[in-house]
Amino acid sequence: MSSHIPHVTVDCADPYAPASFWSRVLDSPLGPDDHAGDPEAVVLLPEGPTLLFRQVPEEKAGNNRLHLALRSAGPRDEEVERVLGLGARTVADLRDPDGTGWVVPADPEGNEFCVVRSAAERGE
Repeated sequence: MSSHIPHVTVDCADPYAPASFWSRVLDSPLGPDDHAGDPEAVVLLPEGPTLLFRQVPEEKAGNNRLHLALRSAGPRDEEVERVLGLGARTVADLRDPDGTGWVVPADPEGNEFCVVRSAAERGE
């Protein structure tokens, strides 16, 4: 017997706000029954697990123990600017002068994620 991961869950105060942000970032729809004020919202990814945002009473405290990493088809720096334009804020800029490294933004709820270099930038 084996198991699978149906969704990755993110605890938050207002599930609709970060779910809407991630829906735009990933160009994937929200669940058809998701609305502002709901205690849960889901982003339906084209493959793999969904992203489930669940309302919890506690505020976020400290660094995430688990985070998402984004690798876009285009240049990392353009993706950083795009997610900032969608409502993220920069937490740390860990880019190196030689072009390696990554940027750590946070979504509207303060959940950190990283934006890494594209496959082309990595020479893959």
